[in-house]
Amino acid sequence: MTTSVILAVEDMLSEVIARRILDHFGICVAQAIGHSGFGYLKKKAEALNKTALGFPVFMLTDLDSPNRCPVEILESWVSAPRNPDFLLRVAVMEVESWVLADRDAFAHFAGIGVAHVPSDPDAISDPKQRLVNLVRKSRNGRLRKDIVPAKGSTTTVGPAYNPQLSSFIESTWSPTSAAANSTSLQRTMNALDLFVASRRLTQQ
Repeated sequence: MTTSVILAVEDMLSEVIARRILDHFGICVAQAIGHSGFGYLKKKAEALNKTALGFPVFMLTDLDSPNRCPVEILESWVSAPRNPDFLLRVAVMEVESWVLADRDAFAHFAGIGVAHVPSDPDAISDPKQRLVNLVRKSRNGRLRKDIVPAKGSTTTVGPAYNPQLSSFIESTWSPTSAAANSTSLQRTMNALDLFVASRRLTQQ
């Protein structure tokens, strides 16, 4: 029997990578909500914890700051006991950390040597900026134009940042390979593994 979840995310890139991870476990997305940042997810956490009593919920947020702790988010966002089917997970520091964690695939995508890709992306304070800076080294001019902001621009990323990275995630990025270099992703994979196993037991 296919397992479905409600997916709650901060933004488009988080949705793409969450869908890729869920698909790895054979989990379908019945509905996706969010795309309104960290504050929206925090506000909705209590309600989604209640929703999970009847329908599983997978929520993915970013840590964003070294002054915050994943455990603090997990414990403070929901005052009532967290339901087993409310899967609240935290990317350290940002979902871009997980993108970079599949080092070989990202190096090939960016057209750079794998030695340039960090081996511990969870330890990077600003993964998005590191990713953009890595693409600055790319031999692919189109990719640089799409992902790196133009000189003098006030934006932090290029005009096709999300489409380019979404295409990479959907076609090439491997959750298993990435989890080997990201502790926060590995914890998410472990949580989903347990979730899938528990669903199988209840359906037998």
